[in-house]
Amino acid sequence: MQTNISTRHGQISTTTQEKITSKLEKLTRIYDRVNSAEVTIDLEQEDAPKVEITLSVIHGDGFVATVDPSNFNSGNLMGQIDKAVHKLETQLRKHKEKYITRRSSGRKTHEALESGEADTE
Repeated sequence: MQTNISTRHGQISTTTQEKITSKLEKLTRIYDRVNSAEVTIDLEQEDAPKVEITLSVIHGDGFVATVDPSNFNSGNLMGQIDKAVHKLETQLRKHKEKYITRRSSGRKTHEALESGEADTE
């Protein structure tokens, strides 16, 4: 998975970038069709950074998680990243569950029709 990390109004260290990349790599365990991630960190207020993560997926629209420091009390950067990753995990699990449910319900309906036709013959 490609990861692009950009910052506004400041810079983050390479170790922080590596930590963020490793957290995002774990998202492919939940949904393997994740193609790339774009992380935008706004350090205008260093004590309360704003984080936005956009995931692009194969054959899909993508997922976005934004963590605004005004909504949460946690002020450190990694706490904000963790909240955004948690939001994305929730979105990916929900999407995957819907996808699996749609596919399996279609198969069950098709199998029921086939078995019903076999009984009538």
